[in-house]
Amino acid sequence: MRLIRTSNHKTKVTVDALAERGGIALDSVSPAVDRILRAVRRKGDSAVRRYACEFDGLAKRQPLLIDPRETAAAWGRLDPTLKEALEIAAANIRSFAQLQLPQSWQASQRDGLNTGQLVRPIESVGCYVPGGRHPLPSTMLMTVIPAQVAGVRRMVVTSPRPAQATLATAHLLGVTEFYRIGGAHAVAALAYGTESISRVAKIVGPGSLYVTAAKRALAFDCAIDMLAGPTEIVVISDLGDATGIAADLVAQAEHDPEALAIFVTTSEALARAVIKEVKERSHDNPIAKQALKSNGYAIVAESPEQAHDITNRLAPEHLTIDSADDLKWVQNAGSIFIGKYSPQPMGDYISGPNHTLPTGGQAAVRGGLSVMDFVKLITVQEYSAAGLASLGPQAVCLAEAEGLTAHAQAIRSRITAAEEKRP
Repeated sequence: MRLIRTSNHKTKVTVDALAERGGIALDSVSPAVDRILRAVRRKGDSAVRRYACEFDGLAKRQPLLIDPRETAAAWGRLDPTLKEALEIAAANIRSFAQLQLPQSWQASQRDGLNTGQLVRPIESVGCYVPGGRHPLPSTMLMTVIPAQVAGVRRMVVTSPRPAQATLATAHLLGVTEFYRIGGAHAVAALAYGTESISRVAKIVGPGSLYVTAAKRALAFDCAIDMLAGPTEIVVISDLGDATGIAADLVAQAEHDPEALAIFVTTSEALARAVIKEVKERSHDNPIAKQALKSNGYAIVAESPEQAHDITNRLAPEHLTIDSADDLKWVQNAGSIFIGKYSPQPMGDYISGPNHTLPTGGQAAVRGGLSVMDFVKLITVQEYSAAGLASLGPQAVCLAEAEGLTAHAQAIRSRITAAEEKRP
């Protein structure tokens, strides 16, 4: 982890590069991903099975679809303590999603005009649950539960080499359409459909470089949530405890060798203490050690205002601040953690807010996965004859200003019809 001072003019180049880091580099895997997508589109199940055997460890005669009896058995074998943890996490995530769910409404903005919105769920969703270096049953909770709260009728889960905890979580949530496949071929099956896997309307969930490249390539064939890159953490503090700060930095860094871990402060003494703690805590964690060596920074700002500006420019996936008073200056962040008793990994598992969050600076323009990703807001408008007579001429004026004469005539004809029916 490197210490850099904003008083050094060379530091501006580093901070600018971090703030403009953009998305992940997908071009390196795009040719291979494109070949997989084309094969699945042409050959369906046979291509999916071939890639699943090659990459996912699927046995030749093993079915793609997981029998619900297998997930029930996994739940039955699960340690009671882990069962309880999953149940508590599920309850918190469900409660949070229910609070997020938008409502249908109707209102009369002015005499003769009623407007409103309808909230309707997406018909079908594919939830991708990683199963590689770290199987993530927590991601099944984070993707399936908001979809259930939204009222999605069909939820499909794919996960390569699903761990026992992942299988058990499927049983807990009542997931019955669960395929033991991953990678670009799973994304292609969800987007295009095959003989045994019906296509879905939207794909959500994080994954490998291949998964993300496949989602990007298929974004015009099937809706997606976001392009998730390596994990990011920013902690900003002048008063915090170096041990706790370092613990969070190492925790998020262990996700991926490309993870970004940044500490922002005005105190050089605290920055140096954090760097020392990070070094000690990551000593036996090779992934975190590599990430912190490549993408770990302690930035010493000249003022609190400069520290705030740097943090907002970074638009981090995860952000830790000292107190609730700091919320007033935060503009860009995927998820915020307040104070020394709010370790970021709590948000990965059990708090309730979603852990599928924007990376690569996307937090400047969107939040994390939420129940909103699983619903559509359909607007409604209804005029009375009097309302049309009142607002119609203004709409005609706007239509004619745009040169859309048929638009203007459509409005005039309705006004005339309304006038003819008056007693």
